[in-house]
Amino acid sequence: MTGLIGQFSMGNQCSFQIPYFFNYTNSPRKTQKWTRFILDVYFKDNVLGVCGDEDGGSMSSVVVFTAMGFFPVKPGSPMYTITSPLFSKVTIDLPNGKMFTLIAKGSSKTKKYIQSASMNGRKLDKLWFSHRDLVNGGTLVLEMGEIPVKHQA
Repeated sequence: MTGLIGQFSMGNQCSFQIPYFFNYTNSPRKTQKWTRFILDVYFKDNVLGVCGDEDGGSMSSVVVFTAMGFFPVKPGSPMYTITSPLFSKVTIDLPNGKMFTLIAKGSSKTKKYIQSASMNGRKLDKLWFSHRDLVNGGTLVLEMGEIPVKHQA
């Protein structure tokens, strides 16, 4: 087994969603901390490559979603939970001609904690959004900082 963090294995497809569960508790900062750690440690552009067995792109899809700053935690549920993106801006061109953009103001290796979040100018009171929000286009803005926020959006 590879990619072990305690008893959690990032190399095992059955547990990809586990670091995101902190978003559903009073500790969403832990989702941001651990998803960044996982990308930084287990998915590098070097000989180590990918930790675990890449079956049909599932592990790569986790990396792409996480790097963009959101992830579909529950298969079949049209929701995405938010985490610390690697990029300061990501734009998805949608088939309906619209675009979904995620802007992470100040995002960096040290500014990995979400201070606040808004969708289309409205403050989010939770760290997830619907698939409908994505396909209708729009902008998700994350204000990033170095210090984790204990209770946040």
